Amino acid sequence: MASGTRCAGKVVVVTGGGRGIGAGIVRAFVDSGAQVVFCDKDEAGGRALEQELSGTAFIACDMTQEGDLQTLISETLSRFGRLDCVVNNAGYHPPAQWPEETSIEGFRELLEVNLLGMYALTKLALPHLRKNRGNIINISSLVGAIGQSRAVPYVATKGAVTAMTKALALDESRYGVRVNCISPGNIWTPLWEELAASTPDPRATILEGTLAQPLGRMGQPAEVGAAAVFLASDATFCTGLELLMTGGAELGYGRKASPGTPVEVSTLLP
Repeated sequence: MASGTRCAGKVVVVTGGGRGIGAGIVRAFVDSGAQVVFCDKDEAGGRALEQELSGTAFIACDMTQEGDLQTLISETLSRFGRLDCVVNNAGYHPPAQWPEETSIEGFRELLEVNLLGMYALTKLALPHLRKNRGNIINISSLVGAIGQSRAVPYVATKGAVTAMTKALALDESRYGVRVNCISPGNIWTPLWEELAASTPDPRATILEGTLAQPLGRMGQPAEVGAAAVFLASDATFCTGLELLMTGGAELGYGRKASPGTPVEVSTLLP
């Protein structure tokens, strides 16, 4: 999808790049000519992708550990001497839970992974991005804007990612650093498959996820990767942008009342 020279000479850091959307982003930047440093907690998966893709360097990293993030930035600079783009992709979607099933501790842990790790890495990267008038791409989620049933903590973290993107875009504009986010809808990834497998009828869950898009399919990680390359290389007058990658899932009307919701049927008949 991406030409081989759009990001030639650029150095890109991608978090959570070992599989799924993150791996799709790593592949897209490599295809565009960039040098890519990517991190993941899954060292085996990360090493396998590093071996597959020339022009990449893998660093094992826990997004909740500031020391790991400092190492990620310092190793990137040591190996390549510059930093042009950070893609904050690492995140987690817990299995479905009603509000009373959630816990403060679980919410706090999710904030650490989905939001605070992103914030910490961004702070560490900014001095180097400013030197090159680089850019940041945060991976948020459609549900941060429209909500999702049985996912209060996750939705809250992703809504915060989108809001943080816009605030940071304002502050960093004086340095020429652009800050944008991509908000995917249903993208077919190992995490989506795992979440479906945890439901009573995985096939029905996957079908429901597929039919949520007017386009009649889920997105692919490569498509998110292509969007990230576009924001990094071509969208030079875009900052504070939330790019929805949803197949149109947020469009139109649909059946929204969940099972068990009291329903009042209005009628014009006497």
